[in-house]
Amino acid sequence: MLKVADNTGAKRIQCFHIFGGSRRRWGQIGDIIVGILKEAEPRRMLQKGDVVKAVIVRQVKPFRRKDGTYIRFDENAVVIIENKEPKGGRIFGPIPREIREKGFEKIATLAVEIV
Repeated sequence: MLKVADNTGAKRIQCFHIFGGSRRRWGQIGDIIVGILKEAEPRRMLQKGDVVKAVIVRQVKPFRRKDGTYIRFDENAVVIIENKEPKGGRIFGPIPREIREKGFEKIATLAVEIV
């Protein structure tokens, strides 16, 4: 279960597939997943039960950077995407700089804080 960090109306997503191999079990920052909406705000663009693609932008497990430092967050969060572009117009919370390096420039520009 992942929190949604944008303003599409979705609140929680349950991940059921991680792109990158048929036996891939764990995702990390920058990975694209497929999930189903478990909780959503009423009368918004996405409804409960919709199947969506999303990119992981925060994870609780410490993530090792190339320089040897580690970064971790208080929650697991995603941003819903469509063709590598975010569906929402705003991104909430901090976003790591690895998101821009993985090709999600639009998400990085919409983010309030880049860590």
